[in-house]
Amino acid sequence: MTIKVGDHIPSEVLFHKSNEGIIKINSSELFSGKKVVLFALPGAFTPTCSQSHLPGYVVNADKILEQGIDTIICLSVNDPHVMKTWGEQNNVEDKILMISDGNGDFTRALGLEIDRTESGMGFRSQRYAMVIDDAVVIKLNLEKSGQFEVSDANTILDYLNSL
Repeated sequence: MTIKVGDHIPSEVLFHKSNEGIIKINSSELFSGKKVVLFALPGAFTPTCSQSHLPGYVVNADKILEQGIDTIICLSVNDPHVMKTWGEQNNVEDKILMISDGNGDFTRALGLEIDRTESGMGFRSQRYAMVIDDAVVIKLNLEKSGQFEVSDANTILDYLNSL
């Protein structure tokens, strides 16, 4: 079952690598009592993800946060080391929280996994962006396979500006 607008975010363990090491974070910590923009992508260092998806959020982070968003989260089914390094190389600083769903548990709980085993990537996340208010999905922009049209930072910013 795929998550939809009005659904609560599932409770799963995610990972973040800080300067102090790898931290386990329950998704309820990330989303409860906060307004969050979550964008997810198939993989760090992959072409569209590295050239367009993450950079768009880096460029627009201040504008998104000015719309009452508490946290911007980038999520991928990669390990926490990869997510930290990718974030550093893209100058996310403290504006975007780079979260690892290395085991894919959160992604599966959302019903948003995609099988990329034919290309050697295993099971990954579909490309999407969500706006979440107190752990409830209020906007979900899910990309069609191979597309990058509705989960970009500008589309999410337009939505936030319309509220």
